Amino acid sequence: MDSLYGKTLFITGASRGIGKAIALRAAEDGANIVIAAKTAQPHPTLPGTIHSAAQEIEDAGGRALPLVVDVRDEVAVVAAVAQAAQHFGGIDIVVNNASAIGLTGTLDTPVKRFDLMVDINLRGTWVTTRACLPHLLRAENPHVLTLSPPLNFEPRWLAPHPAYTTSKYGMTLVTLALAEEFRERGVAANALWPRTVIATSAIDLLPGVDAGACRRPEIVADAAHWILTRRSRELTGNCFIDEAVLAQAGVTDFDAYAVEPGRDPLLDLFLD
Repeated sequence: MDSLYGKTLFITGASRGIGKAIALRAAEDGANIVIAAKTAQPHPTLPGTIHSAAQEIEDAGGRALPLVVDVRDEVAVVAAVAQAAQHFGGIDIVVNNASAIGLTGTLDTPVKRFDLMVDINLRGTWVTTRACLPHLLRAENPHVLTLSPPLNFEPRWLAPHPAYTTSKYGMTLVTLALAEEFRERGVAANALWPRTVIATSAIDLLPGVDAGACRRPEIVADAAHWILTRRSRELTGNCFIDEAVLAQAGVTDFDAYAVEPGRDPLLDLFLD
């Protein structure tokens, strides 16, 4: 199963960044992409909308359904999933990509920001997956893929930004729990995280990061494609790193993904 042709992917936060890159890679196979994101009108500082992403997906060979969805809103998520399933005849894959970031300590993190990260990262992952599960259980090769890190309890990842860390680890815990809960029913659930910092709009929130030392989102998209084309009953409950996935797939030239080839890439958060 090396192609996602005809598969329907429900991707949160797919209007830009890693989510859009995953969508475009699937579109090359002729997949159906549900772009579940908030940005319907151009943002003053961030690139892309659900409509511009939809055009790129269709230009790449896929079919797109752009839907305005805030994953914090359960009613909106459930409605979007129902509309997507009706439009494409089902849902095969859910990609939990939408995420909020805030790299601040406890005293510098407003409660409102804490709530935002927990609501989008942890609760949004659970709500979205829960809404999609009835359709995934009817799919031939169902997958849940969450963009969250491996569980690394080294103190240096806990102290600097506890709210963000716990919300991202929560995404991973939900995914691993789903893997066990639905293992016998054939729904795969895995987490995927980049080995290096990825050049998206989020790097503006990482102080001192040189975009030239980052990799492009396509490396995560190619790793996601490899995972999502495996048999769901044979690949579940893993915390994958993009570079390791692609190495297993036979990729040896990671410099091809570099923003500036030849530079040593910066390691991402939560990785030793």
